[in-house]
Amino acid sequence: MAIGLPAVGSGSTWVTLTVAGLAMGLIIFVIASGLTLVFGLMDVLNFGHGVFIALGAFVATSVVGGMAGWAGDSGLNQIVSIFAAMLVAMAVAGAIGWAFERVIVRPVYGLHLKQILITMGGMIVGEEIIKVIWGPLQIALPLPEVLRGAWYLGDAAVEKYRVLASLIGMAVFAAMVFTLNRTKVGLLIRAGVQDREMVESLGYRIKRLFVGVFVAGSGLAGLGGVLWGLYQQNVTPQIGAQVNTLTFIVIIIGGLGSTLGCFVGALLVGLMANYTGFLAPKVALFSNIGLMVAILLWRPQGLYPVTNR
Repeated sequence: MAIGLPAVGSGSTWVTLTVAGLAMGLIIFVIASGLTLVFGLMDVLNFGHGVFIALGAFVATSVVGGMAGWAGDSGLNQIVSIFAAMLVAMAVAGAIGWAFERVIVRPVYGLHLKQILITMGGMIVGEEIIKVIWGPLQIALPLPEVLRGAWYLGDAAVEKYRVLASLIGMAVFAAMVFTLNRTKVGLLIRAGVQDREMVESLGYRIKRLFVGVFVAGSGLAGLGGVLWGLYQQNVTPQIGAQVNTLTFIVIIIGGLGSTLGCFVGALLVGLMANYTGFLAPKVALFSNIGLMVAILLWRPQGLYPVTNR
């Protein structure tokens, strides 16, 4: 942000780009947080993460479309319909994630190469199922009237939806940090990662906790799919595969499995995309990959590497 200010020149333009970049970064964090959770705690390379992103986005189109008549012109009802879409998308993605873990992931625990292959196959099958249900064409997911437009701080514009997305992203980050560091469930999960046999000998069923982690990660991907779909204002069956690239860039920058690293990496990616998009649009096409390469040359394990990897 400090480097971007003199490069952009105009203070109001810098504020607009910075707020937009932070909001984009927080949306990416919500999407990537589920994958970070699954890899960091379960050591599972889930390349099928994109199918839950796409599923969440398409479920949102159905919920928002179904509630359009009820929402009408009421700003409150429109907000309720959006949050209802998020909750339903998380529930559906979490339920499918439970089935995905039992059928596809469970047989390949500890086998990273097989995890990559089988989860990528699961994503391809999932995309085809989405096409069967919702069709292969692009579907609109427009912002409700109450979230369109922007607030103005002098000459700087702050879009309403980006503020809402930022608040949701911060809430997800705070909830993850609190759960993993301040609750008994988080303590048991982290202890299970370090010494599974010892925790099981104390009478706790780590397998069930890990299934819960996978379901939570899938639900977060569904939520991220809704946020990204509203950000783009349309969804396609390939939306998950498209966002997957950004997701992996973020978790590699942050350090594989690190929640704080995922958060910082997502903000860096969002800011880089917006600054370079304004200053040098052609450079923006590969700016995030360049950022990843630069950080890995400086810190090969990422910004916040997990010490037990």
